[in-house]
Amino acid sequence: MKYALIENNIVKIISYQPVEGWEEVADTVFADMVKQPDGTFDESDEVKAQKQQAIQEATEIENKKASAKQKLQDLGLTVDEIKEAFGI
Repeated sequence: MKYALIENNIVKIISYQPVEGWEEVADTVFADMVKQPDGTFDESDEVKAQKQQAIQEATEIENKKASAKQKLQDLGLTVDEIKEAFGI
């Protein structure tokens, strides 16, 4: 179990040692999570937005790699040549 300092329903700090006045929480609770009215915890909107941004950026990188690979193939390079020279 963990212990959390909760201010305005937001987890500020987590401790693995009991601290007077802090709330005992599950191991799945982390700093910046929001305590819901039903007592459960969820990620803040800011954390959700950061995760979504990271997913979008990763998707864009993969799309750009696929596009570059296709363009190189269109220029006549083989898949093996592309992989050897560019790692894609």
